[in-house]
Amino acid sequence: MAVLSPVAALVGRVTRARAACTAVGRRPDRGSATVWLIAFAVLGCATFTATLSVGSVVGARHRAESAADLAALAAADRLLLDPDGGCGRAAGIAQAQAATLVSCTVEREADAVEVVAEVRIGGVPVGLPIGPARARSRAGPVRAPAAATDEDVSATAGGS
Repeated sequence: MAVLSPVAALVGRVTRARAACTAVGRRPDRGSATVWLIAFAVLGCATFTATLSVGSVVGARHRAESAADLAALAAADRLLLDPDGGCGRAAGIAQAQAATLVSCTVEREADAVEVVAEVRIGGVPVGLPIGPARARSRAGPVRAPAAATDEDVSATAGGS
C-alpha cells in the first residue's frame, strides 16, 4: 500500500466529513456566520478603543495648552510686581487646571514669561508608551500703544 502525503490525507478526511454531514442533512459550512460576526465584533472593538485613545491624547493636549496659556498670562500679570516674576502664581493656576508646571522662565530684558505645563494622559490602553501631554506658552505684560501725534498721522497718510 502506498503512503499518502499529509495533504492528501487531510483532503480525504475533509471529503469524508462533508459526505457525513450531507448524509445527515446538514451543510458543511454551517456556523460560518458566527465566525464572521465575532471577527467583525473584535474589529469594531479595536477600532472603538483606538478612537477613544486618540481622543484622550488630543483632549490632554488641549488641556495642557489651556493650562500653559492661563499660567503664562497669570505670571505676566504679576511679572513686575512679584520677586519671582509671577511663577508662583503660574504654578497655582496650572494646579487649578489639573496640570503640572514643568518650568517657568522669566526674561526681564524682554518683559516676558515662558511657561511649560504638562497633563497626564488617561484612558489609553495599558502598555502603550505614551508620556504626558506638554505645552509651552509665552506672555508679557500688556502695554498701551504710544499716542500718535498729528505729524505721525499726516506722514502715514501721505500728507505734507
